[in-house]
Amino acid sequence: MKANDYGEIVFTSDDLVSLAMQGHDVDKFSHVVIDSDIDTDPLRELLYDNKNINTWRRETTGIAVDEYDSQCQAHWYMPDEYKQLDIAEHVLSLCKTDYELQRVGKELLLYQERNLFDLLKYLKYLVDIMKQHNIIWGVGRGSSVASYVLYLLGVHRINSLYYDLDPEEFLR
Repeated sequence: MKANDYGEIVFTSDDLVSLAMQGHDVDKFSHVVIDSDIDTDPLRELLYDNKNINTWRRETTGIAVDEYDSQCQAHWYMPDEYKQLDIAEHVLSLCKTDYELQRVGKELLLYQERNLFDLLKYLKYLVDIMKQHNIIWGVGRGSSVASYVLYLLGVHRINSLYYDLDPEEFLR
């Protein structure tokens, strides 16, 4: 296994066989990015005949990272209610003071400039699912804690207004 330039973990057939031999249930992998030609691989029956495996092979040669990100986001599962959500209105409705409104407005412009509203919708969906299933996630990590919008969505628990953190540290 290795990561490609786009951050995907790429499996060779040997990697998958090794995982299977170690007792991992490779039939349960939902997405497998492979670096070999599946149709000529002699291990095809062992690894890919199970209908649960969705081999997701995409040509990335010469594709820009932002185009790659768009392609990946098109494959995210998100219920229609989240796809249709006006995320800006939702986040603004969570503000209690004028200062919070100003900060959120500033951050939303930064998110909009970077075409990240779909990501915010997905994060809202993800946080809601984790809460619904009582899944515990971290307090906050890295520069993301500088975003007050992410704090309001529940992605992290660090109030960047209290600590006077600059959102541009996160959204460079």
